[in-house]
Order: sequence, then C-alpha cells, then structure tokens
Amino acid sequence: MSDDEPRWRQDFPIGWESDHYVTRRELAKFLTLGSALLAFANGIIALVARRPKRQDFPERTIGRASAIAVGESRQFRYPTDADPCILVRTAEGLCAYSQVCTHLSCAVVHRPDEKDLFCPCHHGVFDVAQGRPTAGPPTRPLPRIRLVERGDDIVAVGVER
Repeated sequence: MSDDEPRWRQDFPIGWESDHYVTRRELAKFLTLGSALLAFANGIIALVARRPKRQDFPERTIGRASAIAVGESRQFRYPTDADPCILVRTAEGLCAYSQVCTHLSCAVVHRPDEKDLFCPCHHGVFDVAQGRPTAGPPTRPLPRIRLVERGDDIVAVGVER
C-alpha cells in the first residue's frame, strides 16, 4: 500500500477484484421472483384454510320434544361435555346453538319475551331463528347444532360452523 492511499483503505483493505456485485437487474429479478413465491404461498394457505374440515360428530339424544313448549329453552352439552349448548322451541320448530358467544365467549341466554338469545357480558343479541348477531359487538353467528327428531327424541347429529 502506498502513502497516497487514504488511511481508511489501509485500515480496511478490501479485495475489490474478488468482491461480487449484484446488478440492479439481478436484484429486481430476485425481488420479483420472491414476491411471486410469497403470493403463491399465501394463495395456497388461503385455499387450504377455506377447505371444509370433515368432522364426525357423535349422535346424542338431548331430550324429548314433548317436554319443551313453544318459547321454552333447555341447556345441554354437545359434542363433548365441555361444550355448552342451548335448545329453543320457537313457533317454527326446534333450533339449537352453541351457548358460547362469538364475541368473547360469554354464555348466551334465551329471552323468550324478546325472542332472541342475549349475551349479558357485552349486550350482544342473536336472532333465535338463525343465530345471526342483531345487536352489540358480536359479528359472527353462533355455531348451529344440527338436530334430528326420532319419534319424540331430539338427537344432536352435528355442528355447523
């Protein structure tokens, strides 16, 4: 090294000949291909997430249809003993939903006078016929329990999320 070189070059010698430069074109090609790969991966993840999950639910007899009058409700547990649900008889027939509010997991209760399901924690209200939120902070419907009547028995056969 000669004396006319700057001091920093003497302290930090770099072998410029062996250094590999990346051109703008190579960088743009790398960024384009990387972005396309990420977009493709996101699309695959979205498709997999939207695919319906097949679950086999047990059949469970939850009560007698003759024991529930129009406007009354009963609580039961389905598909496991850790899943509280509510069964309501309306003028149109029987319907059942998960009793867990879709907002912050509080228990919903049936209000026969208002003909709705009410979450007392944050004043969420759900339509009793469809389980859709009609007031308050919940934005997603309650999971519906599929029911089958076999004679006088009410049988839970699945969950629609």
